Amino acid sequence: MSDRPARWTRATVYPDMWTDPADDPRENQGNSPDGELATLEDYLTSYRLTLRMKCEGLDAEQLARRSVPPSTMSLLGLVRHLAEVERDWRGWIGDGDPLPKLYGRRDADFDEAAADPAVVDAAYRDLEREQAATDAALAAHHDLGERLGKEGIAVRELLVHRVEEYARHCGHADLLRECVDGRVGQ
Repeated sequence: MSDRPARWTRATVYPDMWTDPADDPRENQGNSPDGELATLEDYLTSYRLTLRMKCEGLDAEQLARRSVPPSTMSLLGLVRHLAEVERDWRGWIGDGDPLPKLYGRRDADFDEAAADPAVVDAAYRDLEREQAATDAALAAHHDLGERLGKEGIAVRELLVHRVEEYARHCGHADLLRECVDGRVGQ
């Protein structure tokens, strides 16, 4: 007898997928976008959706569960972390002082990811707000080679880093979700 959940997927067409292509909001019906900026934004949107999909259908306790001890990482912690990271990226864009941390001290995004529906709701609101604010701050900069902020980071580098951050954490989300309830799929 094992306390590990049985592996399963909702997909019926391709058993290694998270969901069937017809039900997948990431599926693009047509050609990929034209141009580097549109491609980077498309990948970022896809990874943002993937993170949300990996969290769907779970309650507050499951979202806050630290599935891979001794790590403090949880799905809820990832949502909170990405809200914090989006906020940090805005500091790279501007010339002013960095914005204060959303959750206070370092690692509070993970450490304080409590199994409370109010904390879950707040985390999703924080993520949406911070994503929208960072998107808006970057929208004025169409030249991917333009250098921004005190560090002179190129818009291209910032966009690639955003895609990388979400992609890496979606990989974590795959493992965390499988530990929570056994659901698998890319």
